[in-house]
Amino acid sequence: MQQLKGIKILVVDDEPNILQFLEIGLQNEGFEVQTAQDGISALNHIKQFQPHVVILDVMMPGMDGFEVCRMLKKTENVAVIMLTARDEVDDRVKGLNLGADDYMVKPFSFEELLARIYARIRNQFPNLFGEVVIGPFTIDDRRREIKFEDRLLDLSPTEYELLKFLVLNHGLVLSKTMILDKVWGYDFGGEQNIVEVYIRSLRDKLNDKDHQLIRTLRGSGYRVDLI
Repeated sequence: MQQLKGIKILVVDDEPNILQFLEIGLQNEGFEVQTAQDGISALNHIKQFQPHVVILDVMMPGMDGFEVCRMLKKTENVAVIMLTARDEVDDRVKGLNLGADDYMVKPFSFEELLARIYARIRNQFPNLFGEVVIGPFTIDDRRREIKFEDRLLDLSPTEYELLKFLVLNHGLVLSKTMILDKVWGYDFGGEQNIVEVYIRSLRDKLNDKDHQLIRTLRGSGYRVDLI
């Protein structure tokens, strides 16, 4: 993982052991970290600390994580990764509908959390990176260029945004609905099949004839597997 200085992360959880574990682990990765044990404290920290990423537990006494997320997304440019002890679809949907950028179920792998943090930073704060190298891809968001195995790809603006989204979230299954929301926008009124058309074009430009790079998971969506 690429270490970054100046990236601020706020961890909000009412379990001291989790707070300590994440604080130490994230500091060791080079992040600047603060912690809070309840929603009110979290909101106060955010105004002073101005984090890039908030790791937010759902079940807390008083103001729960859903309410904190709703208030955050109204006023702050921050990426929110929600944590929950319950693997309930309704909880995930509620959090995402309130603006959460990602969702993880306890217990979780620290390495996976770290990967999701980097994905959120690359998506929401790409200027902090300049060029980002991920496997065979080099993404230069300032020039809006992507290289694959050192070959500059000839991409339309939409192809650029789609491939960037897929690569930054490599290893994760991305549904057509999620892709449409993030690449085309929430107000897109066209057909979902447009995603298939653009995926086909990207595969051609990547010479991914066997779909080993951009995989189709029937009924679920797409996943980039780095070579």
